Amino acid sequence: MEKIITLTVNDLAKITNHRSGEIKFGEKILTIPKNTDPLDFMKSSEVKFVLFGIPEDIGIRANYGRPGAASAWESAIQSIANIQHNRFSKGSQIIVLGKLNVMQEMKEVENLDFNDIDDRSKLSRLVEKIDKEVSHIIFKIIQCGKIPIVVGGGHNNAYGNIKGAALAKGKAINAVNFDAHSDFRILEGRHSGNGFSYAFEEGFLKKYFIFGLHENYTSKSVLDIIKKIEDRVRYNTYDSVNIRKEKDFTQEMVNAHDFIKNDPYGIEIDLDAIPNIASSAMTLSGFSIEELRQFVYYFGKNKNAAYLHIAEGAPALGEDKNNHLIGKLIGYLVTDFMKAQNSITV
Repeated sequence: MEKIITLTVNDLAKITNHRSGEIKFGEKILTIPKNTDPLDFMKSSEVKFVLFGIPEDIGIRANYGRPGAASAWESAIQSIANIQHNRFSKGSQIIVLGKLNVMQEMKEVENLDFNDIDDRSKLSRLVEKIDKEVSHIIFKIIQCGKIPIVVGGGHNNAYGNIKGAALAKGKAINAVNFDAHSDFRILEGRHSGNGFSYAFEEGFLKKYFIFGLHENYTSKSVLDIIKKIEDRVRYNTYDSVNIRKEKDFTQEMVNAHDFIKNDPYGIEIDLDAIPNIASSAMTLSGFSIEELRQFVYYFGKNKNAAYLHIAEGAPALGEDKNNHLIGKLIGYLVTDFMKAQNSITV
């Protein structure tokens, strides 16, 4: 865990807007005490959720995307710190582990050009390096009996999440991905568009459901690949649900859940799927924020939900660089997931 930059009590106090008569998450969230081993602290704590940030966009750059997702973690933690601690949701149920230290890697990619073959290879190698760190951290969090909530980075980090969870569970896991894209592209070197295909190929991903694919942005080759393995990989499209109304949103959640629910599964969220959200591949058409929140709650309400990952949000790409709306959205998704988990009675 040496690659973690822990969030201290003082850090949390600085971003929490204290107000008389109110209690904020930032006043109740647990942090790793100074000179304490994070693993020992997590093991000894009864807290259920561990929040962890990945402030990088290297996988996005390697996939011809717009950089900016590295900014999501700071926006998110500031918003989460200022959520009200009350009977509905309690900050004391979260340990903030901190963020992955990717400062050196981010420095290395500053002048790399993804149109250059050699530079693209360098980008992929850096993604692989981050893969190892992410999978190790997720493995350790789950081994401690906690549920990781991962914020930030590109969807390349789905690979590390899946691998880490699979190793901790001792078997391949399933995943459901709320996304306009499949991220199941060819194994051409690691980037944000093939995290799931690499995890599948390497035996860490058992079943995979893509929820809300955009028909205009899914290649024939990907659709052909999925058709051959539809016993393990399935999808629905946004167009069939919300445009042509051939399928019902709620029933589609039931169908997707039935496909993955019998084994531990990861919940992957790509904020690219929501219209007008600053992200690496912004869209004008897509599911609403309310539908996304319903999705997180529905899939979070199961003992087999192994982790939540919220990827691709990029506040730095917004019109207002200091805009905290994306952080606020991530805060809603985090608490929706927590409420779902806390509602499980069996």
